[in-house]
Amino acid sequence: MKTTRSVAWAIVAGATALSLAACANNSATPAPAGTAADGGPALITEGKLTVCTHLAFKPFQFKDDSGEIVGYDVDLMDLVADELGVEQEIVDISFDQITSGSVFAAKRCDAGAAAITITDERAQSATFSDPYFDSTLALLVPADSGITKAEDLSGKQIAVQTDTTGQSWADENAATYGYTTRIFDDMPTASNSVLGGVTAATINDNGVLYDFAKDNPTLTVVQEFETGEQYGFNVGNDNKALAEKINEVLAAAREDGRFNDIYKKWFGVDAPTP
Repeated sequence: MKTTRSVAWAIVAGATALSLAACANNSATPAPAGTAADGGPALITEGKLTVCTHLAFKPFQFKDDSGEIVGYDVDLMDLVADELGVEQEIVDISFDQITSGSVFAAKRCDAGAAAITITDERAQSATFSDPYFDSTLALLVPADSGITKAEDLSGKQIAVQTDTTGQSWADENAATYGYTTRIFDDMPTASNSVLGGVTAATINDNGVLYDFAKDNPTLTVVQEFETGEQYGFNVGNDNKALAEKINEVLAAAREDGRFNDIYKKWFGVDAPTP
């Protein structure tokens, strides 16, 4: 199916208020629920699988040179849209509104696909699919900094992305390693702060930091922290049928090779055995 790359921006109006910008072809009031096919999961807009993401998190979801939203997560969700007989429509929104389940309560999105680590806390707010990617945290620093491990960060300031497991790990270990943290809204801004010498390092998921270092060879990943994380797609707790459909599609794609093709397209190697 051809994917619709519509983008909407979230505006946080206050601690308890949720104010979201709508997609260009959506009204301020959510469209009546429809079904993807007879007996299929309910969708907020008939004929579309509306997917929330948070840009940019290359290679999982980002804009290419033409402005189209592409990536590993995008391709996998295209498989789900194909199976449902609809088009994927992507909404760019703040990460915490996806992980908190706010976007599902507001009926703005059917699913979240944003390299979301499955945690017990997040699983209370939304229903996760089966894991589709194994991840761990990593430390990105300037190649000429002399920093080779977390112990070398004492007295330095490091960048973290808000509401991520990288921020949680950094906060939990700040006293142990003697650094302070500076919070950024997204991965590129945090990583660029290291590139520009504003911060000494950043901690985030290994996949995106290796990709960022590849594009910026003055930076390098010097250490990984084995956190045993796994990504999952999430949906509202009232839409478990969609989570089940996502699991069916992922399982079928693993079986027939489509999953491996997509993995190899974005990471250059075969997908690991689940």
